Amino acid sequence: MTIEVRVPQLPESVADATLVVWHKQPGDAVGRDENLADLETDKVVLEVPAPVAGVLTEIRILAGATVTSGTLLAIIDETATSGVAAKPAAAPAAAASGAPGRSEGAKLGPAARRLVEERQLDPGAIAGSGREGRISKQDLVRALDAPAAGSVPAAKSAPPASSTVRTGRTEQRVPMTRLRARIATRLVEAQATQALLTTFNEVDMKALNEARGRYKDRFEKTHGVRLGFMSFFVKATVEALRRFPIVNAYVDGTDVVYHDYYDIGVAVSTDRGLIVPVLRDADLMSCADVERAIGSYAQKARDGSITIEELTGGTFSITNGGVFGSLMSTPIVNSPQSAILGMHKVQDRPVVVDGQIVVRPMMYLALTYDHRIIDGREAVQFLVAIKDCLEDPARLLLQV
Repeated sequence: MTIEVRVPQLPESVADATLVVWHKQPGDAVGRDENLADLETDKVVLEVPAPVAGVLTEIRILAGATVTSGTLLAIIDETATSGVAAKPAAAPAAAASGAPGRSEGAKLGPAARRLVEERQLDPGAIAGSGREGRISKQDLVRALDAPAAGSVPAAKSAPPASSTVRTGRTEQRVPMTRLRARIATRLVEAQATQALLTTFNEVDMKALNEARGRYKDRFEKTHGVRLGFMSFFVKATVEALRRFPIVNAYVDGTDVVYHDYYDIGVAVSTDRGLIVPVLRDADLMSCADVERAIGSYAQKARDGSITIEELTGGTFSITNGGVFGSLMSTPIVNSPQSAILGMHKVQDRPVVVDGQIVVRPMMYLALTYDHRIIDGREAVQFLVAIKDCLEDPARLLLQV
């Protein structure tokens, strides 16, 4: 009996998707719920599971095509056995995507797949660090950077530096991924539709460092998750939003819409681009809940399993450029939100405390906000409220 494989129902906010790659070819045996292909939307990568076990006999849509919910993708014969004659696709899926045939069946993220295609790599020789052995772009980069065993450069393989001449200058045109294109559109829209302004402050991290150092081992033993800085920043942000609800609001036409809940988006960098999973009702979460949720989102983002629902909504966002070494930046608001907090690198700097010059671990904070509804006074006081909570963590417990 033949069974049709169709595009699953896409989330309500997603109109279509791009079929990125087939993991199976005509004639291959498939198991029930085994991933047959990857669909890339402007937010996440979705898998197409096999509805039944059997043999993939026909592929109707090639990699690179745009599809919508219910589009017929392939045919499975649940009574056939592997190796039976199968109707080939109009062109081999591997050729359509540019990947060499030896990569068929490899579990690759979209960014990793493009690198495989560009460099003509053999993913079968590379160990994947993702879920179920999925190969990430970082895995491929590490493999490329690793010197080949026993390789010795030829003594006369290149002319002296003084006589080296570039023999060719090439360019490569690569289309944006759907996620990157969506990010570009949203950022341009935010700057075009909002009156964005950034204010700065700095926070002395000494008290926070001491509290974290004092309790991190007990915290991890008790809760099974490491104690980082982000949970403190999330809790401090929620407390500041309580005091200045306009920062938690947004503009809708000529109205201002206030939220009585706190859904905090935390920016996560992935191979495909920046995504912002949301901590729902962050005010009701403990520090352990926050750390656990962020760790889970980061893992899902790396292996491509994060869902649309986990990326949708949010009333305020936090981004941490400090993990990459950024000392200061002006983040762009995640529209339709009205503000975003930027964290940066902790760096020892001389500061004046009680009339004395001392060295303290300092971090610059940045708040970019929509000046249409948030005045400078409110923005500065909001940032100072976060600073006060972080420099005296007891305030978070007492909410003062």
